[in-house]
Amino acid sequence: MEFRTIVDIPKPEFLIEPHDAVLLVGSCFADGIGRRFQQEQFPTVVNPYGTMYNPASVLHTVETWPIPFQGGGPRVVFLTLGTNHVYREKATGLIVDNCQKRPANLFTEEVLTVEQCADYLRRTVELLRSRCPEVHVVFTISPIRYRKYGYHESQLSKATLLLSVERLVSDDKSLNAQRSTLNAPRSTLNYFPAYELMNDELRDYRFYAADMLHPSDQAVDFIWERLVEIYFSPSAKEWLDDWRTVKQALMHRPFNADSDEYRAFMDKTMLKVEALRKKYPTFALLNQ
Repeated sequence: MEFRTIVDIPKPEFLIEPHDAVLLVGSCFADGIGRRFQQEQFPTVVNPYGTMYNPASVLHTVETWPIPFQGGGPRVVFLTLGTNHVYREKATGLIVDNCQKRPANLFTEEVLTVEQCADYLRRTVELLRSRCPEVHVVFTISPIRYRKYGYHESQLSKATLLLSVERLVSDDKSLNAQRSTLNAPRSTLNYFPAYELMNDELRDYRFYAADMLHPSDQAVDFIWERLVEIYFSPSAKEWLDDWRTVKQALMHRPFNADSDEYRAFMDKTMLKVEALRKKYPTFALLNQ
């Protein structure tokens, strides 16, 4: 018997390879998945200007972010959207990414339409492609509900984001068919159903943090596992297996770091690191 509803995740037109450079921009859910990439030694940048919740703020990050990766920028970009609510500063007329705890009367709150969300996202994709012609963009919708809007309004907000992403991904598939006939650089748009995984496969409060709104670490781990299952290439999965024992050894905290036993243990561990460098030329030990 099956006691959960399984979310079908379509295979993407690309696969994540070992040590691909990754950029994640968006809500705090992007922070959780970004930490997993960092722990697995992928060159990763997560929200370089802080957490961004709406499509306009995601665009602002990409507009101002310099490409720090060697070799021409990220191969994979995750854009995680949380809400279609934005705040516009009265004095400038501009949408702000953070109100910085200034008085609420300095801002007006607006709700973006499906068309407006899709336009901000389209401009974000075009900018990414102008810098990295073969970039693959993966959209996700944060499963975190916004209590301050009311739960019904929160659902309407998520629906607006889902419709705008669906429009972009669907339109891009037909354009990609034309690009392939012209031998143009391959760049794809994809949707990864983190929102559906949380709400359909993990329909239980035990998968939520203490606030009953944010996913628990166990839930984020589960979503990460589904991402690896579908989006990682065989060689990337092999890397995760090879790295696991070395990662555990490097995380080990001894009672006595000056003991001969610990020195011998670390010598063996560094030999394993060198073996990984030989097997994976793109591997560089991060956060030593």
